[in-house]
Amino acid sequence: MPTYLLLSDWTGEGLAEIAESPNRLDDARELAESMDGGVREFFMTMGRHDIAALIEMPDDDAMAKFALALGKRGAVTTETLRAFPEEEYREIVGDVP
Repeated sequence: MPTYLLLSDWTGEGLAEIAESPNRLDDARELAESMDGGVREFFMTMGRHDIAALIEMPDDDAMAKFALALGKRGAVTTETLRAFPEEEYREIVGDVP
């Protein structure tokens, strides 16, 4: 299943209700599972972004819908990166002409 790195930042609304953040994470996990995916790892981060999460989704369309659904809720903004595990990375670079 494809893996994605989801970088998120709390909005003003998300920070104003920061105590609800763990509940929102639980909701995001449930949403991912309902889309045949999952939140594999979650990290609160320091630096440019507030949150980094490894997400598995069946395909790019499902991941886009997941990220849009999170953004629609108003507590975070998101940036999504397709992540290739080492095995796929080795296969890809091994085929470079």
